[in-house]
Amino acid sequence: MAAGGRKPAWVVEKERGEKREARETVWLFGLHAVRDALLNPRREKLRLVVTRNALDKLAEAVAASGLTPEVVEPRRFNVPIDPGSVHQGAAVEVRPLNWGRFQDVCAAGDGLPLVVLLDRVTDPHNVGAILRSAEVFGARAVIAPKHHSAPETGALAKTASGALERQPYLRVTNLAEAMAALKDMGFTLIGLDGAAPVTLAQAVEGTGGRPIGLVLGAEGPGLREKTRETCDVLARIPFVGAFGSLNVSNAAAVSLYAASGTLTS
Repeated sequence: MAAGGRKPAWVVEKERGEKREARETVWLFGLHAVRDALLNPRREKLRLVVTRNALDKLAEAVAASGLTPEVVEPRRFNVPIDPGSVHQGAAVEVRPLNWGRFQDVCAAGDGLPLVVLLDRVTDPHNVGAILRSAEVFGARAVIAPKHHSAPETGALAKTASGALERQPYLRVTNLAEAMAALKDMGFTLIGLDGAAPVTLAQAVEGTGGRPIGLVLGAEGPGLREKTRETCDVLARIPFVGAFGSLNVSNAAAVSLYAASGTLTS
């Protein structure tokens, strides 16, 4: 406690941040994203706006959610989302999901001992696609820093096509510290780097069946120096032909496929 019984500035700021997060809400849109949010018991749902046509398609999910929908005409679908968003006549206001402690999810969560770490991947469409792949291949979590990463948004949820409700998306204060914690838990961290001397298959084989963390950077800049240094090994995805660059979401899917085949839950 600071002099005079006052709290230190960093404590005050932390508490303010927690209060802001507690008040934060997100608008999800599109039939798939809204249906999965309505059916997710972990998701706190606040407000549902639908057209009559969308309500007919979502009737069972709406009934299960306990929400009273606001039925509007298509021309009066006034919710705070991007005007160009393809909402399909459905939008729901929710609070961001709380998956619990980072260490608990990664050490003993559902799925394989496999996680994906994203270093400053800010495009919500890429992150949404990565969440879908992570769910398909049984990863326990997708991890990203709270700052300089894609937050939970309607665009991310729509691209994830329901995976946001089922696949833990953990946003941590410091990515390097999270990586160090994973290493303490027995994870081998494989950083994806197109210029690495080791192939992805070789790196995965070298883990000997131990838990794996796949670390991917933003397109263009790639992994930051601190992130590269914290990885146990850097690996490349081999390519044939003159062009050897994959979109980060495609690279994640390839890496998840390669890693998941060596692990058991």
